[in-house]
Amino acid sequence: MNVSEKLEIEISSLEAIFSSLGEKAVAFGLKLIAAVAILIFGIWLSNRLMRSLRKLMEHKKFDASLSSFLLSFLNIAFKVFVVVICLTTVGVQMTSIVAVLGAASLAIGMALSGTLQNFAGGIVLLVFKPFKVGDAIETQSGKSGTVKKIMIFTTELHTFDNKVIFLPNGALANGEITNLSQARNRRSDIKITVSYGDDIALVRRVVLGILDKDTRVLKNPEPLVFISSLAEKGVEIIVRYWADYGDVYDTNIELIEEIYKALPKKKISFSFPQMDVRLVK
Repeated sequence: MNVSEKLEIEISSLEAIFSSLGEKAVAFGLKLIAAVAILIFGIWLSNRLMRSLRKLMEHKKFDASLSSFLLSFLNIAFKVFVVVICLTTVGVQMTSIVAVLGAASLAIGMALSGTLQNFAGGIVLLVFKPFKVGDAIETQSGKSGTVKKIMIFTTELHTFDNKVIFLPNGALANGEITNLSQARNRRSDIKITVSYGDDIALVRRVVLGILDKDTRVLKNPEPLVFISSLAEKGVEIIVRYWADYGDVYDTNIELIEEIYKALPKKKISFSFPQMDVRLVK
């Protein structure tokens, strides 16, 4: 075989290689375009499904805590499903995807053990329901406010001064939680201090008269006005009453103002720290 024949064979081999590469490139390009189209359509369809599920849950009056958790979980699950379909469309074998996901899950699980704990904490919160969406709570860390959402990993809390806090579900599930709104009626104590020598019976009649006129103050349990201690600066008196949880804050503020205005008119003086200085010549 002479040199020209060898050259022709090599050229034909290269042509076959380039032709095969071109065909594979075209096929891969088509698969890539199909994968991108599936990704765009899948995300659009996922968002539509999420909106439909949200409306369905609202129509069926699902528990707000459960619906927010499920919607958050399903949204992530739908997106992962779309990505897996795109990878299989490009040509990635399902066995390879499963193997990669398994290894990634192990690595991510070790790196994000706290995140998985938050996921488990979210399930615990939904099962045992120490609080639900709309409840006012106080956490062990000192955070307090109204629960707006219970998501997969975090709970969204709006504080009473309108700050938004995201609390990890793991810490919530394992910590102490005070539910401020689960019980309908709440007790409130107002502390006042009057001077020694003032008529305590008169103080009691005036204050109970103010409480009796306020329709937000419950008649049962009966309001109480009693001496709590004899302090250095005066006689400390507790005004104790019960009211609906939603009325306690406003009622407390208004009652303090009314008591402050009413007692001096009856010649009752509020005591305050003072010091007597005597000069000895």
